[in-house]
Amino acid sequence: MPAATDILDISPVVPVVVLDDTTHAVPLAQALQRGGIHTIEVTLRTPVALEAIERITGEVEGISVGAGTITAPGQAKEAARAGASYLVTPGSTDRLLDEVADTGLPALPGISTVSEALRLAERGHRALKFFPAEPSGGVPYLKALASPLPDLSFCPTGGITPDNAGNYLALPNVRCVGGTWLAPRDALAKGDWGHVEALARQAVSLG
Repeated sequence: MPAATDILDISPVVPVVVLDDTTHAVPLAQALQRGGIHTIEVTLRTPVALEAIERITGEVEGISVGAGTITAPGQAKEAARAGASYLVTPGSTDRLLDEVADTGLPALPGISTVSEALRLAERGHRALKFFPAEPSGGVPYLKALASPLPDLSFCPTGGITPDNAGNYLALPNVRCVGGTWLAPRDALAKGDWGHVEALARQAVSLG
């Protein structure tokens, strides 16, 4: 199981995925792997997300499966039971952080302000999600954080595209970005796994 800081180094781009059909889970993960990406964040935004995590962890070797959009009581434990290897939250309340910590899984807790980052640092977190990245100040904001908070590393998510991902990855405190473009809904609906693989290869080249 990776440490929280290790999660940031698995891939320069972490696919952030919304799945509506569990039959897409395994071929999607396999296509990403063929393209050179060995992690996937399945967001808990649909009723089938936990089953999708179970399928990927049970049928695809060598991929770290994160559970994203952990927001509600009990979700962290449900994701752990489904086989998630790490957890991602969009924000960080004390109750949510406690529940995530109780699972024993590494986590990328979400922040969008300096105070939130400092509070998480006080709790021992060094790897954080910056969300929503673009609306919260984007590259200039994270660049400004590098000097006063040199021990923190970020995975910005929210508004990241192939066009701006490189600007984020060039920052010293950004070790990966989260992107939704790697699993476009039309490709999933058509079963166009070759397109997903091509997108993954392009994403790996950004790093």
